[in-house]
Amino acid sequence: MIRSFIFAVLALAFLGAPASALQLEPYKDDLFAYPGILKTSDGGDYVVLDYNEMRDINGRDQVPERRVKQNYISLQPKRSQKDLVVRTDGGSTKLIAAGKLSGASVITIYLHGQGGNRQQGMNDFTFGGNFNRLKNLMVRSGGLYITPEFTDFGDKGENEVAGVIDYFKAQSPQAKLFVACGSMGGALCWKLAQDAETSRKISGLIILGSLWDEHFIGSPTFKRRVPVFFGHGSRDPVFSVDKQHAFYENIRTSAPGYPVRFHRFEGGNHGTPIRMTDWREVLNWMLSVAP
Repeated sequence: MIRSFIFAVLALAFLGAPASALQLEPYKDDLFAYPGILKTSDGGDYVVLDYNEMRDINGRDQVPERRVKQNYISLQPKRSQKDLVVRTDGGSTKLIAAGKLSGASVITIYLHGQGGNRQQGMNDFTFGGNFNRLKNLMVRSGGLYITPEFTDFGDKGENEVAGVIDYFKAQSPQAKLFVACGSMGGALCWKLAQDAETSRKISGLIILGSLWDEHFIGSPTFKRRVPVFFGHGSRDPVFSVDKQHAFYENIRTSAPGYPVRFHRFEGGNHGTPIRMTDWREVLNWMLSVAP
């Protein structure tokens, strides 16, 4: 009788406990680990990282900036990779998807910058194999990785990407969905953040070597306290690292405790965050704090 009572209490306690958040399993962590941390502040949210082209490009690539060394990649996700056309209210959108098209555990969408296309974020060999790692992290965790093409960085492009988000979120309604934006693609991240309907489906924004938008503060996404990650090279000639850092600080002061992080790659250029950002670290942090 006593044993039965104890068992019932434990069962109720177990049923009442929240399920632990999904965390991506390690994948080539030793190869993609940050080479050195120069400074941390803001409780670890602001990190200055060592970057050296001779080590991080020439030492990592078989052909610098064109083909990474073989040990950095695995082509296993190509088994599930598909070139698709999705028809939504925003129109017909070409995209490449790798992973589970429905019932995915997690979804990451990468939006390219000026002059890019849907192939950029699916290229296994460029950017030091970092996109290949992201693809592997998604597929090996039962997730989905998507790289869409879009018309522009304005309203039409926003509608197309919003349509892709709507479509795949409907196929995997329980999945956390993260949008990563490289360079000018950030304009779409900030536009999506302003849309009340789309913002409810986004669990995190990843801004890589990109621009800022003060209108984000007060947006539907901001009010939901959706986590934001900034990765930026200190020598970025396109978007000022100082202005992006000031925007990060503005978010922090506007909403104390807001989940926002900034990784500054000291000596890095415009494309450095795409090459160097530790996807597993960033996504696991977002999975742990996303609304």
